Amino acid sequence: MIICGGDEAGRGALIGPLVVAIVSVRKSNEHKLAEIGVRDSKLLSRRRRENLYDAIKGIAQDVKVSKIYPKEINEAMRSGVSLNELEATHFAKLFDRLSGQVGSLYLDSPDVIAEKFGMRVNMLSKKPTRVKGISQKGVGTGSYTKVIAEHKADSKYPVVSAASIIAKVERDWEIDRIADEVGIDLGSGYPADAYTIGAIKENLKSEVLKRHIRQYWQTMDEIKQTRLVNF
Repeated sequence: MIICGGDEAGRGALIGPLVVAIVSVRKSNEHKLAEIGVRDSKLLSRRRRENLYDAIKGIAQDVKVSKIYPKEINEAMRSGVSLNELEATHFAKLFDRLSGQVGSLYLDSPDVIAEKFGMRVNMLSKKPTRVKGISQKGVGTGSYTKVIAEHKADSKYPVVSAASIIAKVERDWEIDRIADEVGIDLGSGYPADAYTIGAIKENLKSEVLKRHIRQYWQTMDEIKQTRLVNF
């Protein structure tokens, strides 16, 4: 049986893409992920994550990655589409691209009610799925994928931890690429990073940086307001 896990990196960032990843493995190989040291990417150094990146791909049946760039995020926010909806859309697309019959899909849920995110993916996917914890009418008796959406799934299930590592490594590389492109030290791209905030404040008028920024975050409003007061 094949199982898979999905997670993201860059959800709360100001700069760069939100990266979502799905990793699928044969159930009989799941233990190998734990054996090589796979766990929640936030608990690992960048060097350790990058060392695990190829090892995960060697064990996995399949790895799918989608990068949601600021342009798409900004357009979604402007249109009233939530980040949860956008993320679920990309997870569903990745899941639909997986080959073979998947027994279970484990997702790290960003929704307050964890199962709600599973239902979002369920409704957007073209494959037959059932969401754990949700009573669903009209689901046939044939083969289907069980969707398990939980908070902190990246620390509970090795296959989700693997997806979190893949997503985080891909996002780190994207930030490196953007920094090289614009010639600015962007830090991690998160609002808690002084380098990130400094880079944005000093380059608010830069069109080359602007396309990499998520414009509808509260932190961006605060930065713009501060600039208006100071000038």
